[in-house]
Amino acid sequence: MAIAPHAEPFLADARPTGPDGQRVGVLLSHGFTGSPASMVPWGRYLADQGFGVAVPRLPGHGTSWQEMNRTGWADWYAELDRALDKLVANCDQVVVGGLSMGGGLVLDLAANRSRDIAGIVLLNAAVASSNKQLLAVPLLKRVIPSMPGIGNDIKREGQDEHCYDRVPLKALASMISGWKHLREQLPKVTQPILLFRSAEDHVVDPSSARIIRASVSSRDVTERILENSYHVATLDNDAHTVFEESAQFVRRVTGP
Repeated sequence: MAIAPHAEPFLADARPTGPDGQRVGVLLSHGFTGSPASMVPWGRYLADQGFGVAVPRLPGHGTSWQEMNRTGWADWYAELDRALDKLVANCDQVVVGGLSMGGGLVLDLAANRSRDIAGIVLLNAAVASSNKQLLAVPLLKRVIPSMPGIGNDIKREGQDEHCYDRVPLKALASMISGWKHLREQLPKVTQPILLFRSAEDHVVDPSSARIIRASVSSRDVTERILENSYHVATLDNDAHTVFEESAQFVRRVTGP
């Protein structure tokens, strides 16, 4: 299917930075039913700092929710895995970051490819949900294809993450199943983590952050609360805080 213009991937080559001239790459993943549009401003900021940046389009996103219903966790993970391969081939060190489901996916990558990842930046990362309605999804997906969307949870007016207005239930069931697998993997995560969490988030509840903090083996975990943004903080009032502090984090974990 045709890819919407806002959903095109974003790529930027790394420039030598620091006294040692090393090249540092950053892989950023958007979330469930979203698109690269939610991550490109972050990616452009990091590219302006000299980092190589990859913002892939996850399969099934940026086209139609019907197509997304034919994709799942394994497809989304594989796309990020390929993007990481390219960054590793062209950079000396790589940091990964993700919004919402994208945060869960990059944690999965970090658990499986610890040697290739120097640090992790999470933004309202999703690895679980306390919403009891999700228990019905395995049955509902056999009856109806989709439900009303959950996107554009943004406090700042005039912003648009260009997400689907429907939630494809087969894809949602795959994400929920992927979470279960991921939570078993979290103890394998050892890299430094910068965890941003919005004080008011209408999509991801605080249980995910609690599970991440309690389950990872990382000794270096910093949590930052965003007081003036909802879920899609990359397009919200605290965006510059996310951009600036994540750049500082990347420099710290990849520095000498």
